[in-house]
Amino acid sequence: MIWTFLRRMIFTAIVVPLGAAGARKLSEAMEKRRGPSRATRLLRQGADTVQSTFGRKKPQRRRFSFR
Repeated sequence: MIWTFLRRMIFTAIVVPLGAAGARKLSEAMEKRRGPSRATRLLRQGADTVQSTFGRKKPQRRRFSFR
């Protein structure tokens, strides 16, 4: 039971962000060769979505903040 939980945490912490980074690099390489396309845009958007869900989070901008 604990091993299943541990395996999921390792998968989420390591494999998913690496996959997102790989998709981003693939998108950049494809754009260098062929220029922007729908496929490269979708790869980049997918990587952004995965990283915002599991990895890096952009700081939230507050509407009425002085910072």
